[in-house]
Parts: sequence; C-alpha cells; structure tokens
Amino acid sequence: MRVPYENRFTEIEPLLAHVEKPSRYLDHEWGTLSHEDAAYRACLIYPDTYEVGLPNQGIAILYAALNRTPGISCERGYLPWIDMADAMRAAGVPLLSLEGAAPVASFDIVGFHIPHEMAVTNFVEALDLAGIPLFAEDRGEDDPIVIAGGPSVYNPEPYCAFFDALLIGEGEESIVEVCERHRALRDAGASRAETLRALADVPGTYVPSLYEVRYDEPCTRWGYTVPREGADVPPVVYKRVARDFGATDPLAQSIVPYTELVHDRLSVEVLRGCARGCRFCQAGITYRPVRERSADQIVSSVVQGLARTGYDEVSLTSLSTTDHSCVKEVLTRLNRRLEGTGTKVSVPSQRLDSFGVEMALAVAGEKKGGLTFAPEAGSQRLRDIINKNVTEEDLERAVRAAFEAGWRRCKLYFMMGLPGETDEDIVAIANLADRVLDIAREVVPKGQRGGIGVSISVAVFIPKAWTPFQWCAQLDDEEVRRRQQLLLHSVRNKAVRVHYHDAATSLIEAVLSRGGRALAPVIVGAWRRGQRFDAWTEQFDIARWEEAAREAGIDLHEAAHEAFDLAARLPWEHTSPGVSRGFLEREWRRSLAGVTTEDCTRGSCTGCGVCPTLGAENQLVGERA
Repeated sequence: MRVPYENRFTEIEPLLAHVEKPSRYLDHEWGTLSHEDAAYRACLIYPDTYEVGLPNQGIAILYAALNRTPGISCERGYLPWIDMADAMRAAGVPLLSLEGAAPVASFDIVGFHIPHEMAVTNFVEALDLAGIPLFAEDRGEDDPIVIAGGPSVYNPEPYCAFFDALLIGEGEESIVEVCERHRALRDAGASRAETLRALADVPGTYVPSLYEVRYDEPCTRWGYTVPREGADVPPVVYKRVARDFGATDPLAQSIVPYTELVHDRLSVEVLRGCARGCRFCQAGITYRPVRERSADQIVSSVVQGLARTGYDEVSLTSLSTTDHSCVKEVLTRLNRRLEGTGTKVSVPSQRLDSFGVEMALAVAGEKKGGLTFAPEAGSQRLRDIINKNVTEEDLERAVRAAFEAGWRRCKLYFMMGLPGETDEDIVAIANLADRVLDIAREVVPKGQRGGIGVSISVAVFIPKAWTPFQWCAQLDDEEVRRRQQLLLHSVRNKAVRVHYHDAATSLIEAVLSRGGRALAPVIVGAWRRGQRFDAWTEQFDIARWEEAAREAGIDLHEAAHEAFDLAARLPWEHTSPGVSRGFLEREWRRSLAGVTTEDCTRGSCTGCGVCPTLGAENQLVGERA
C-alpha cells in the first residue's frame, strides 16, 4: 500500500544534533517552488549530499519545469550522509523529501539524476532508505514509478534494473510529458504494466523491462539489447533535444541554500553542445548539436539572477564557454554592468586556442581566481590522435596572456592511458607544466612571484560509450601506477604540484561505463558490503567491489582492460544520442592515422549524423572565430 503523504520533519529533528552538517536536512530554503495543493507529486533525487546536489543545473532545470506545469508539484531529495542514514534507519525514519519532509515512497514518481557511473551504489542506498524495492521487477502497484536521466545515461544497462524507465537526452520537455502521461494513466486506473508500456511511447523514454539481452550475434561479453518479442517498442530510443534552446529558461536556479555548497554561486547556461570532436569525450557527442543563447539574454539573466539570489559570483556554464561566438561581448558587458559590485564572473575550463590577451582581460573582471586549461595530452602527436586541435603554442600564448592580465594561478588537466600513449608523452606533460611555470616567472613582476601557482591534474583515460574510443581497453592498473611515478619524477620544478586520480576508482568506472545488465548483482553486492558514496575518496573500498564481482563470477580487471571488436554489437546501441556508428568508426580509424577532424561550427559538416537524425541543427548567434 502506498505510503501516505505527510510531513515527518518532527521525526528527523531530534537526530540533527548528533550528525555532521545538520543544515543539509533543513527544509524551507528561500526560493523553493513546490506547492501543497497539487494532485500529482514528483520527487527529484540527486544521489549525493545536499551541498553536492543543490548546485546541479540539470536538477534545477527539471524542478522548475515541473513546478511550472499545472497540477504538478515537484520536491527534491538528497542522499543523507552516512551518519544521518544510519541514524534514520535506527529510528525507523525513511528517506524524506526536502521541502515537505514527506516519505519519498509516497510520491507518484521519483526521478534520479545520473551524474556519473560512481553514483550507482547511492541509487541502491537511496531506494533502500526510501523503502522502495531495489529492483523494478519487484515493485507493486502501490510503489512509485522510478525513473532516471542525466549525463551518464548513454549506457544505462549496468543500472537499468533499478529503474522503471530512463529518460534519454535533454529532459526539460520529456519529464513533463512523462509525468502528464503518468498522471492521466493513474487517474484512469491503469495497471503498472500498462503504465510502463504507455510511457515507452513518449519519445526518448527507455523502459528496460520491455527489452531483453541477446548473445546470438557477434557481440561483447555483455550481449546486446533488443525489444522483447511482441513489445512493439522502438529498437533504438533516440535522445530528446531542446531544438529551440533560446526559448528555455536561462534562470532555472531559484533556491538559496542555508549552507555552503561545493559550487556556491549563480550559474547561467550560456550554450549547449560542443562540436570540437575530442575523441575521448562522451559529452562532446551526447550534447550535440551546438546551440547558443544571445548576448542580450545572457547578460540580462546574470543581472536578474544575482539580484534574485544575492550571490557575488556567477559562472557562465557550458562544455566550452569560450567557444561562444559572442563571449567577448558578453564578458565585456558584464564587467561593465558589475563594475564596483565586487562580483566575480567565472568561465570554467577555458579553451587554449580561444584564449588570447583580449579574452584574459575580459575574463579577469574585478576578482581573479585561478584559470583552468585542458591540454589533455603532453605531445602534439597524441593531441592529434585524440583530436584536441590545440598546439603547444596555443598553450604558451594563453598562459602568457593570463599572467600578463594579472592571473597568478593556473591549473592544467591531462589524461593518462590514452590510445597510442608512450613514455615520451608522459614526460611531455611534465615539460609542459615546467614551461608554464617558466612563462609565469618571466611575465610576473619579481615582487609578485610568490603568488604564482601551477598545478597539473592527471586523470586515467576511461573509454566511454558513443565515442570513437568506445572500443578501446583501459590501461592496466600496474601500468597506470608506473606512468604516474614516471610523471612525478619527470617534473623538474618542485613548485609544480601534481595530482592524479586513483587507479582503483578508474577501474570501477571503466567497467560500469561499458558493461551490461550482468553488473546489477555486482552493484548490489558492493552496496551490501558497505559501499556508498564511491565518488568520495575516503569512502571507496575496491576490495568490496572485487568481492561482489567474484561472487557474481565477473573479473573486474579483465572486463576493464578488454578491447572490443569493431564488428561487435555493443551493449548500449539501443539508446542513442543520434550519432551514427559509421562516423565513430571513421573517427577511430582517423585517430590511428593521427588525422584530425575540424569543428563543424567553424567549417563544413563532418557527417556525425546527429542533426538529421534528431531533426535539429547548430544554432549560433554570431560567427565563431
């Protein structure tokens, strides 16, 4: 029987004095949008703590869209930290929504955000804490419909057993359609099975129970997924896309929190999509096509948003903000409008080939924090393999412009284990970092050199679905550690700080990024052994994952380090961002030859297939240089 909707804050209130950061669990923040009189209720859950989840722009967009819809109220939920979750279990208190402190199990529909693969045990933790059966097949007529969506939904198979439906692609339109369809079916008395079958008719909605895994054709160890016989559902579920991006709400963020967040600032999405074509980058494929907001819309949204929230910092967010055709105009106008207010305008991860002297001056504004650039690889040969399309001269020009404009801290992102990488490429990373420090010391006045900071962060390459490198193996763990040590010993200057990712967490992410439905027992097994908050370094324990995998008969290392045959059917090809397999194969072959592919927003169509498949196209408000 469905748990009744009621406010149960009085049950968690006595627990707050005994847990870390009790402000995570306080309701009634300023700017909430839910309303008590709605007949249909949705709860969106970010599978991490409040301070990590609240800044998420995807949740904010869906929350605003649902609460604008007549008859629907949407609340939010976050995963309690370990101390609070344990206290709630001991006290018999289920997972509650934030705004109304209502049991999550009492909502009509519960939606999970999938930010990355390492959130999988948190899905299980949240469902268990809510009292909702972990597996979709075990849920009854009175259980809520449990859906999911987000940036890491493009290989849904490892975790699809936990969800009744997954929304592929951009969700601001599809989640409203799904909720309205569900509301009509609920009111008509439809059964759970009838409801799920009807939801599969909403474009972009994948209902895993209507599909099955087969092994009767050339495929990987994980098989391939097709509609069940007689299911009458599409063989490929294509992503939804907001074709008129300029008509979407640029100020979805409305809530002002009680506590400090990991990204404690206003965020305005200035463009969506990237056509640079980096061959390792899943987002560069799955967010296509490119769509820009106008300069007028961006500037007015920033000014309104700052006034509405009281923040003193705004981030102009996108995959590549400095690619916006009017970014210099936007930054110049914002600096002029915000002059004297102490407001900082930040631009995440600047493109090296778009960042010159004018850009450095425009970004600087009144407050100068740190700048982040992502060369990704140390040598030009390897940058050509991955289609990065930037040169060492681009890096030198960019950092020189930044330090001359007054910046003093610079962070460089690289990857290790990329296809075709050699020891010379690792040493080249160290040489680039040393060169950046030399430029800083050359440009910065002698009396200010004590403030110079140069750091490099090196992640382990993880092959991702729907990229030209989806067929590649991940580098063996021991080899990762050897190359990490090579990098540490190759940096000549001790003033350059080196950070690198843990090989063990990268192993699990690699398995989940290309695995199949057979991983569901591994995920649950790791959770039952105590795994949760895997993305938090201090909480991750590879031994629990290995024990769970052995119990399920899976060798994690073998799975992660396996290359896929180019002719094999892949586990994720029944859900698609619209790119053609032929394009990905062609890009893989071009990478082997070290041949680059141009950005279609600066040249001609490269034939990726996204625009004609989705009925969308690139929308630029100006001309990109």
